[in-house]
Amino acid sequence: MKGEPLKEPPKEPVKVGVFICHCGSNIAGTVDVKALAEFAGGLPGVEFSTHYVYLCSDPGQGLIKESVKRLGLNRVVVAACSPRMHEETFRRTVREAGLNPYLLEVANIREQCSWVHMNQKEAATEKAKALVAAAVVKSLYNEPLEPLTLGVEKSVLVVGGGVAGIQASIDLADQGFKVYLVEKQPSIGGHMAQLDKTFPTLDCSSCILTPKMVEASRHENIELLTYSEVKSVEGHVGSFEVTVLKKPRYIREDLCRACGICAEKCPIKVPSEFDMGLGERKAIYIPFPQAVPLKYTIDPAHCLYHTKGVCRVCEKFCPEKAVDFDQKPVEVKLKVGAIILATGYDLYDCSQKYEYGYGRYRNVITNLEFERMVSASGPTSGQIIRPSDRKSPRRVAFLQCVGSRDVNSNKYCSRICCMASVKQAHQVKEKDPSSDVVIFYTDLRCFGKGYEEFLERVQGEGIKVVRGRVAEVVEDASGNLRLRYENTYLGEVFEEEFDLVVLAAGLIPSDIKELRTILKLSTTPDGFLAEAHPKLRPVETFTEGIYVCGAAQGPKDIPDTVAQASAAASRASALLAEGMVSIEPITAEVDEDRCGGCGLCVQACFFNAIELEVKEGKRKAKVNQVLCKGCGVCGATCPSGAVKMRHFTDEQLRGEVEAILSTVRR
Repeated sequence: MKGEPLKEPPKEPVKVGVFICHCGSNIAGTVDVKALAEFAGGLPGVEFSTHYVYLCSDPGQGLIKESVKRLGLNRVVVAACSPRMHEETFRRTVREAGLNPYLLEVANIREQCSWVHMNQKEAATEKAKALVAAAVVKSLYNEPLEPLTLGVEKSVLVVGGGVAGIQASIDLADQGFKVYLVEKQPSIGGHMAQLDKTFPTLDCSSCILTPKMVEASRHENIELLTYSEVKSVEGHVGSFEVTVLKKPRYIREDLCRACGICAEKCPIKVPSEFDMGLGERKAIYIPFPQAVPLKYTIDPAHCLYHTKGVCRVCEKFCPEKAVDFDQKPVEVKLKVGAIILATGYDLYDCSQKYEYGYGRYRNVITNLEFERMVSASGPTSGQIIRPSDRKSPRRVAFLQCVGSRDVNSNKYCSRICCMASVKQAHQVKEKDPSSDVVIFYTDLRCFGKGYEEFLERVQGEGIKVVRGRVAEVVEDASGNLRLRYENTYLGEVFEEEFDLVVLAAGLIPSDIKELRTILKLSTTPDGFLAEAHPKLRPVETFTEGIYVCGAAQGPKDIPDTVAQASAAASRASALLAEGMVSIEPITAEVDEDRCGGCGLCVQACFFNAIELEVKEGKRKAKVNQVLCKGCGVCGATCPSGAVKMRHFTDEQLRGEVEAILSTVRR
């Protein structure tokens, strides 16, 4: 507690080894590592101090292990980069040297020192000395800790049935693991099912995706839960208890054979979500011809029986008697060892860019609306038309970065838009070689394999590319669209008239706020799900056992999405194949003698890891070590100082602070 004197460090002889990394020139270019090593050698408890070019390299790790064994070191301080980058690497090193890995302490002298004090070598070196001194003092109080070991359920929940979720599910199922694939729509397939062709090879999107969809539906280890949503997740890595709400289709899936008679007889027509509102569907419908499962669904928001209590014509004419208006939502309980999130993306609402007229001018459409229009199975049977008069457009403009790379909407690049527009421009020319097609761009980012070559091919077809953002789109009485723009190469302002304008709508995070709250997941400033480390752990989240892939993690094209889905499946299968999982022992613990049972820690715990239990007639807080993430909020909240953090005790933290102050005051 505050004001209490520091306890003495352990009485047994402590021999600390300090190892300082140059990190090439990342650290040594700013910090005087030789002077730092000499300083560390004079600190209390330090038996050995040295510096090395790359401590994370095999020879660098070998130096640590050899020194521990030769000198009998029982504490190790590594002054290098962020613990987030290489703490696990050095823990493994000291474990291989025969020490408990929690007797290691890492001082971050790269991100917290050299990188923020460039061209200030003397000041940076002094700060590095303070950081190393703090790490040495903390190491004196470090104690051996042992992780908890738990069994693992041999099954996985995959949330999201787009190409990422399908790929991850098949990869896991092929390895013999049970997979529950949950999709909120009536069919799996996601946005890829809406596409006509994929760049740069111009393969038919459905020809690639549909076999995967069918494989997922028929795989003996995959259970599809379509038209379903995750409602709650309890438990921890290796043993998640999941509740899935399966919404009623009002159709018995075991009886429906998708003959289509019900939809033929249904009197209600509404805009088709799958066709982006360009086509219609009935109140009883299948989203698209290749849907999996190929079963009808009744939309209660538009069905006359659900809204007015009349009709039921679908029930009357169904030859299989598959219509069941008495169906209710069903909760499905699952137990899984890991969770993969493949929740995809949404499109930016282009109506927010008032200057482009989307939602006001019928001949201004989005790139995904164009995809449905140009698709042979789409509402226009593959014909590119002007929605206002259904005539073929002679002049078509593609506007890039709508809702992307814009300080007024989203600063990030959506990655797919440039190539999508290049592909779509080619499709316009393919159907009408005499048409005029112009792409207005900020920068054409053709970064993938074969992408630049595809751009050159399209330019050879006579498609124009103009560097410059369009400032305004204005519609005239005929429905034609006048574009006012600056050509930034020429530095001049122009106006041109077009028949059709296609907006390259940016990708935004899908609306999974409820799911994020349930799983307690972090997001990046852009709103996409945050990975544990962008380089070393790109498909893992900060919650162990939960993985992320595809556009849920950030905008990406289909090849990158599939690759990341397989990576997430690989990480999950490694966890399941091991059969056991180790839980980080840096958790909270309660001193029952001090605990007054106030419950403030219970309210503060974000992970629901603390509960109150009655012992000898008194309420006491109890920490579930498996659920606890060691964040420390409970300790900061506790008014009596009863909650302590393993590996971050009061003595350790105060010792670090005092070491820093004493170094600064020298």
